[in-house]
Amino acid sequence: MKAKKIHHQLYFQVIIAIIAGICLGRFYPELGEKMKPLGDGFIKLVKMIIAPVIFITLTLGIAHMTDLKKVGRIAVKAMIYFFTFSTLALIIGLIVGNILQPGSGLNIDPATLSGDVSQYQQKAHESTLTGFIMNIIPETLFSPLIGENILQVLLVSVLMGVALVLTKEKSKRVTEFLQDLSTPIFKIVHMLMKMAPIGAFGAMAFTIGKYGLHSVINLLFLVGTFYITSALFVVLVLGAVAWYNGFNIFKLIYYLKEELLLVLGTSSSESALPGVMEKLEKAGCSRAIVGLVVPTGYSFNLDGTNIYMTLASLFIAQALNIHLPIEKQIMLLLVAMLSSKGAAGVTGAGFVTLAATLAVVPEIPIAGMTLILGIDKFMSECRALTNVIGNSVATVVVANWEKQLDKEQLHFCLDHPHEIEKKLEM
Repeated sequence: MKAKKIHHQLYFQVIIAIIAGICLGRFYPELGEKMKPLGDGFIKLVKMIIAPVIFITLTLGIAHMTDLKKVGRIAVKAMIYFFTFSTLALIIGLIVGNILQPGSGLNIDPATLSGDVSQYQQKAHESTLTGFIMNIIPETLFSPLIGENILQVLLVSVLMGVALVLTKEKSKRVTEFLQDLSTPIFKIVHMLMKMAPIGAFGAMAFTIGKYGLHSVINLLFLVGTFYITSALFVVLVLGAVAWYNGFNIFKLIYYLKEELLLVLGTSSSESALPGVMEKLEKAGCSRAIVGLVVPTGYSFNLDGTNIYMTLASLFIAQALNIHLPIEKQIMLLLVAMLSSKGAAGVTGAGFVTLAATLAVVPEIPIAGMTLILGIDKFMSECRALTNVIGNSVATVVVANWEKQLDKEQLHFCLDHPHEIEKKLEM
């Protein structure tokens, strides 16, 4: 097969769209703001297909298993991985915040703070353990397929997959139907991805047009610290995990470049979910592992969000000249570990979990969130990118642990990403 010309490749088109969006928002901010529907519309289109993709992938993955104990074992191993590396991300954010002290020297009087963060406080207040568990249970068996709650889709998919295994002989036609249905579903995904440059252009033009590049300059040190910390976490921590499990983190990132550029352009990790799931399955991870680990990780394995939480909390304290002794910082860490799981699946989870954390640490006024409200948008891209990379690594690692990883196929895909992309488009 002939190599595609660079201007025909999706990742190049997304890069050009992002640059064009930045330029439009910078020089024609009012027009840039009007591009918002392009970004919102694209994200809605992708969200439309997420539930069917997860349902089909996970249901078929479990249906093809003969040992149901494997499903439980995969879930337990995935949660152990999520808990370990999410906690490590929180600790790294805490260490970097103490060393670099990005908020030091701002000397802001807490009495001068203003801004509306009530919506985040309300969501944080609603994120109780009981509410979280009850929210996983859907109204009907098929209502999750027309909703946005990933955890509800996971529950229904697992139940359906287990039911298909237990009624294997009588349910053969159902399994075959779902197998046939997967082909047009993923074809829709490919069709929607063709519109990615339009979505990235609209989202970026709106962001720069509304908030402006100047709004980030005063808090550039915090933004830079966060980006550098996240990059070091990906390269050193996730890179070491990848190396130990026999693959290269940089090759994995390049393999997923189209999905990651889409996340960068839209600030939404959900926009990349269908593509990431398909590519990881093509890269040798079993369908059951991909179907279970990737969507669950979107709710429980938020490495980028966790780094942001501890770093942002310390920034606010430092900016307001509030001294936090080590015992208070440990308490902050423990609260963040719980709140990051409690807000799983909540829109704006980064700010919601920050509000929930600060609400339990009275030394830091929750109104301090207004200090970073204006630049939060510029950090959301990095949060989403780190989360997606973290979940991709987790999927390959869990597949390797479970001996459900075709290592030859993985290395072929990572070494020949363009050939895989052409096969996916066919």
